[in-house]
Amino acid sequence: MIGSILIANRGEIARRIIRTARGMGIWTVAVFSEADAGAAHVREADAAVAIGPSPARESYLSQAKILKAAQASRAEAVHPGYGFLSENADFAQAALDAGLVWIGPPPAAIRAMGRKDAAKALMAAAGVPVTPGYLGEDQDPARLAAEARAIGWPVLIKAVAGGGGKGMRRVDHEAQFEAALASARREAASAFGDDRVLLEAYVSRPRHIEVQVFADAHGDVVHLFERDCSLQRRHQKVIEEAPAPGMDQATRAALCAAAVRAAKAVDYRGAGTVEFIADASRGLRSDAIWFMEMNTRLQVEHGVTEAITGVDLVEWQIRTACGEPLPLRQDEIVIDGHAIEARLYAEDPAGGFLPSTGPLTRFRLAEGIRVDSGFEEGDVVSPFYDPMLAKLIAHEGERGAAARRLELACAAVQAWPVKTNAAFLARCLADRGFLAGDIDTGFITDRGDALSAKPPPSPAATAALVRERGLPSPWSPRFGAAGFRLNAAPATRRRILVDGEEMDIEPDFAAPLPPFLVDGDRIIVFEGGAAFALSLPGEASGGATLLAGDGSVRAPMPGKVIAVLIEKGQKVRAGQSLVVLEAMKMEQALAAPRDGEIGDIAARVGDQVIEGALLVRLAPAA
Repeated sequence: MIGSILIANRGEIARRIIRTARGMGIWTVAVFSEADAGAAHVREADAAVAIGPSPARESYLSQAKILKAAQASRAEAVHPGYGFLSENADFAQAALDAGLVWIGPPPAAIRAMGRKDAAKALMAAAGVPVTPGYLGEDQDPARLAAEARAIGWPVLIKAVAGGGGKGMRRVDHEAQFEAALASARREAASAFGDDRVLLEAYVSRPRHIEVQVFADAHGDVVHLFERDCSLQRRHQKVIEEAPAPGMDQATRAALCAAAVRAAKAVDYRGAGTVEFIADASRGLRSDAIWFMEMNTRLQVEHGVTEAITGVDLVEWQIRTACGEPLPLRQDEIVIDGHAIEARLYAEDPAGGFLPSTGPLTRFRLAEGIRVDSGFEEGDVVSPFYDPMLAKLIAHEGERGAAARRLELACAAVQAWPVKTNAAFLARCLADRGFLAGDIDTGFITDRGDALSAKPPPSPAATAALVRERGLPSPWSPRFGAAGFRLNAAPATRRRILVDGEEMDIEPDFAAPLPPFLVDGDRIIVFEGGAAFALSLPGEASGGATLLAGDGSVRAPMPGKVIAVLIEKGQKVRAGQSLVVLEAMKMEQALAAPRDGEIGDIAARVGDQVIEGALLVRLAPAA
């Protein structure tokens, strides 16, 4: 058994690995960029090594710097976590060549599954069902357009080297194909250094089902059942669960057997996930589920599998990497209850899910469930990395109870001033369709504002403001009340500012007060997973609002300008894309607020801009 591990990652997965390693008596070494110098994973590790500037390409994606850190710290092994270099075969080989134990699959297996086109061909040869599409080497746009027409619309463009929804676009009509292809290639090149794509027939009601597999160096391969990851937004998973709702025993057996065949076909070692797409319109049937890809690493959602099997997958990774056999046989691995995970992101659902950055002045999560968090109260959310703050996992005897417990946990999240998707998650978990298991990857999109819109605060929240400000009377004219009247009941509605917007709300002094904190002349009330800034009219000190009425287009978040799609003097229409920003690994196209002519262009490709920076200004309307 090894005595020390360098963790080539950050955030919650680094802390997750530290927790298991410490329980095994293994010394841990963290690495960190300038942005993460005070991060939680750095504080918790036994040792930590600085590896460079904040941008990931200059730190967490630098193979040389990480291997140098391993050498300097005398680490015996490297655990890559997920993301960053976890599926980089060259890095895996470099670690092995440096004499380190690589806690991951063999480089050959990573390469075999790293290219989606080659992987699908390999799986078809192994008898694993695959979706129809185009896997050819010819990447000429005209050839790709012709192949898309042959497949039939809608078509899915996917980055050959991709993952996590990067470089993926759905195309419903031929007129959209050229622009979608260019965007997918640009994003793929930025994320993976490879702009090649493949095409797949788009399943109209897809469910994302994946199987956890594990293999040792002695030829044994087992599965740990399936997970359903169908609740997604922009191809990014939001809520995952195990086992998959509606999965019967015969279909489970066929699916898991196919996953084991996939692992054996590449002589796999360690933890891996075989991902499938199912046609939800036909139910979960073995003849309507097809291979998509294999992730040659631990998955973000591994915690739900751990919950229902009682297995510590990180411990299994470490033991099998050291040559030990699998701790359990297939017949010893059983399903116990149901587990659901929600990914808590630093983002604003009501503002188009734009990332939110800054200090976590308040950050409190529910107790009584499993919480894998990359942050603690007082930490700072950086614009340089993925916006996930934590994973909340509920495990109960049956699915309904797990959903209810996780809903309550999401509703109990308190975060300020960073915005989160906690209230959005709670609404997803309480949705009737979700509770009935009627889900597919379009679940969130189909419900739109019903899930993402921020409702007003409750009357109890208004009462919290009234009491905190020490009102002398519930009918004081200062607070917008009509006061005492002889000929009618007293009017006690109050005019207050909610996140800078004036509202009339009737206080409820009988209801329990929600949690809140005082922030200058405001109070921040936490309800249902949301945070509301409440103040009195004329006394608010809230942040500035970015307006587009003057024709300006400003950065809604910190990010990098990756495309400028217009020229000075060009005529544009309202809604036309002008500039593309990249932040937290996602592209955001910024559109013209009205018809007009391009005046000033302040943005250049490659610029790193702050929130609120002027990018483009339309000439004054004639």
